[in-house]
Amino acid sequence: MSMFTRPAYIGPTQIMLPLCKKSDAQAVPLQTDRAMRQMHTHWRDACGAPRTRLAETDMIVTTSAERSHDKNGNALRLLACALAAADCGSLRQAATALRVRESSVSRSVVKLEQLLEMQLFERDVRGVRLTEEGRAWTEVARMHYEGLQAVFRDARNSRNAKTLRIGLCAVGGGQFLKRLIDRFRKSYPHVSLAIEDILREQCLTAVRRRRFDIIFAPGFGEVTSCRAEMFWQERIFVLVPTGHSLAEKRVVTWADLAGMQMLVPAGTSGPLLDWPTLEGIVTDACRPTVNMCQGGQASVIFNVQLGQGVTLAGESFARNVAFDATVWKPIDGRNGLCSIKAFWLETNPKRAVLRLIGLARNMANTIPGPPHSHSASR
Repeated sequence: MSMFTRPAYIGPTQIMLPLCKKSDAQAVPLQTDRAMRQMHTHWRDACGAPRTRLAETDMIVTTSAERSHDKNGNALRLLACALAAADCGSLRQAATALRVRESSVSRSVVKLEQLLEMQLFERDVRGVRLTEEGRAWTEVARMHYEGLQAVFRDARNSRNAKTLRIGLCAVGGGQFLKRLIDRFRKSYPHVSLAIEDILREQCLTAVRRRRFDIIFAPGFGEVTSCRAEMFWQERIFVLVPTGHSLAEKRVVTWADLAGMQMLVPAGTSGPLLDWPTLEGIVTDACRPTVNMCQGGQASVIFNVQLGQGVTLAGESFARNVAFDATVWKPIDGRNGLCSIKAFWLETNPKRAVLRLIGLARNMANTIPGPPHSHSASR
């Protein structure tokens, strides 16, 4: 059947760039049916052939290597093999350039010719060379191919791809996080870090919507919407006025706080702990009375200074920040520890996320946790 009387058929094809790493390909899937149709149309115009309407219905060709039944294969991979063969004039040399087997290049070229219903190459003992029709088609195809390569390259080199967005919820830094960030920066200096506070109620949504690549936060219990892993623990400290009855104690227990006004900021982010963070740690008999403050964290601190109540924070914040007319006291015992977890999506395409997690795991296995009690106050 003549190639000018039977329309070539190319279905909508979801592909990934050949020779790209898998994570890059998964990050930027492309629909190339339109590009391939344009290649074929431009080739027909160059040859002076009559245009034929390509089928609009729709066999989907996907990127999965497991779909061996996919008769059209990966369109860009086939095209990459054909262009390499055209440039090298030899299937063997093309295979060397692409770091694949010669048989793989040969099958890909044949598959592309079958897909287009066109002979692209003449073959003899000296190698391969483009037919006249093949040369006209590959000139047009090469422009589209190089354009798609540029799209992938620009995506990988974009500022967003090289920025790791870290969210902190009620985490004031601390030795573990500081060491982790320092090690990461030394190991991967090309990755920029953007670190921000985030509200507790926004944490999981922000991870799912990829507003943040990873968030460090206490509590949350069991989480199914994203990956969660505990990396370190912090002792909980209570901030009391200097004239308070607890100000002279070396350590404080939850029983000492029973019935007291615990001031919690509402709707603001920062290092102060909120009550949901402590669920599962404190028994009902030892619960303080929670008083939600509509102001920010500065207002909460000011109210503590005025003797209106107490507030809580992790050790990383309490050990490094002091306020006039107040004193930090550690909460004693195992239930005075708060677990800090990392939350991230396993489908996040940024390698920097997994590299940060890997460093955190190594540190968690080598750095001892905090003691269960303190013998002296700050």
